[in-house]
Amino acid sequence: MKKQIAVWLLAMAALPAWASLNVFATVPEWGALAKEIGGEQVTVYTATTAFQDPHRIEARPSLLAQARRAQLLVAAGADLEIGWLPLVVRDSGNSAIQAGRPGYFEAASYVNRLDVPTVLDRAHGDVHAAGNPHTHLDPRNVLKVGEALAGRMAELDAANAAVYQSGFKTFAGKWQVAMARWEKEAAPLRGVPVLVHHSSFVYLTHWLGIKEVGSLEPKPGIEPTSGQLSALLAKQQTTPAKMVLRAAYNQDGPSQWIAGKTGMPAVLLPYTVGGTAEAKDLFTLFDDTLQRLLKGLR
Repeated sequence: MKKQIAVWLLAMAALPAWASLNVFATVPEWGALAKEIGGEQVTVYTATTAFQDPHRIEARPSLLAQARRAQLLVAAGADLEIGWLPLVVRDSGNSAIQAGRPGYFEAASYVNRLDVPTVLDRAHGDVHAAGNPHTHLDPRNVLKVGEALAGRMAELDAANAAVYQSGFKTFAGKWQVAMARWEKEAAPLRGVPVLVHHSSFVYLTHWLGIKEVGSLEPKPGIEPTSGQLSALLAKQQTTPAKMVLRAAYNQDGPSQWIAGKTGMPAVLLPYTVGGTAEAKDLFTLFDDTLQRLLKGLR
């Protein structure tokens, strides 16, 4: 009998541990951060990929099913997901992840946001009242959000609070070392003028000291027009840019047109985890982003 019990205990020990916290992340970057912090204690479902515009997602039944079983919803916030997430949260029937509950977490709430409008007018395009929501491309923001997220995870899963705090501490140590390396490597980019397809990179350019001198979109969220592209081409005579940047989910036609007319490189940046083959996690997201920018500069 004792031998049978010992065999049973060994068999149980060999089984994979069940995750303690089900996380529904709206975008890859915050899903990756939750996994960095929680490790095997979390199961993370990410609602979008790097090749989808996070502003424009359909509230599909599959998203409702995943939201229904989540204990923690991690969103970018600042109205990035305003077109679809409120429907998913409402129709999921999951009281734990409703706005204002501990199971609802918005990353943008924990950082200083850029591009907060002084006047709200739809005539200005797809303007976010709470500021630019693409906060993850400044790695200093990732640290701030990570600290807050670890605290929220510990609150929701108190039995594993020490795991989450330890996970964040380990991540933060590696992240700070990486940040110092990235800032040193990126020194040649300071002051470099660039065009962007969409205002996806404002936190990245602010962090690195890159100068955004124009957008291919005539207004935020409005697809590039021939008139806007022609105006940017004319502007090159007085305010020349060195590169044109687009995210993995942006169409490549407009940036390639500008590049062909000016001779500047059109640089595809991963924008988020999974946006390129090299950007497999948060660390390689920044590694690959910097390498692509430096290659474009050369």
